[in-house]
Amino acid sequence: MNSKRILVLGIGNILWADEGFGVRCVETLNAGWAFPSQVQLMDGGTQGLYLLPYVQEADCLLVFDAVDYGDPAGKLREVVGDQVPRFMGAKKMSLHQTGFQEVLMAAELTGKLPAELVLIGVQPVELEDYGGSLRDEVKAQMAPAIEIALRWLKAWGAPATVRDDVAEGLTNPALAIDLYEDERPSADVAYRLGDARFLNMESA
Repeated sequence: MNSKRILVLGIGNILWADEGFGVRCVETLNAGWAFPSQVQLMDGGTQGLYLLPYVQEADCLLVFDAVDYGDPAGKLREVVGDQVPRFMGAKKMSLHQTGFQEVLMAAELTGKLPAELVLIGVQPVELEDYGGSLRDEVKAQMAPAIEIALRWLKAWGAPATVRDDVAEGLTNPALAIDLYEDERPSADVAYRLGDARFLNMESA
């Protein structure tokens, strides 16, 4: 019996558009597939060092995240092994990324960094849309990202089975992506990128 402890983390902030990619991926994985008991799926959000004990307990760690690689917007990357901390620290987009790089460093310093690391990241399109959701280019990469994750989980001895039941959600049901998007006011009602009356003052 496979005894590897596997942690699958989605990190980021769903309130800031493409920042939510990681969380949305792990939600979708949880909703669609079931895994052996040694696999833990987790919405890591923006918790930073609070995630350290979970990372220290894992033998294999797979992370979904939006990462600024300097790639074309919407490009998906798979990063493996000791390259993961380097990419997490390459260009900080938000405090959550700084926090998670610190988690990996702390796990390494304590001799408890998972033996296998995988980062499945997408280059964001938009991060400055408060209350926004994933842009189409980023949302389109969720299915390929999940396919990569399923491949790694199978390689680690934890193959998925398609769910025939309703999974217990990882996040508040009110934040489920369909509900979140359906109830979002239009840009005419709630403009989130700044107030055009002030942004255009120079040209007035």
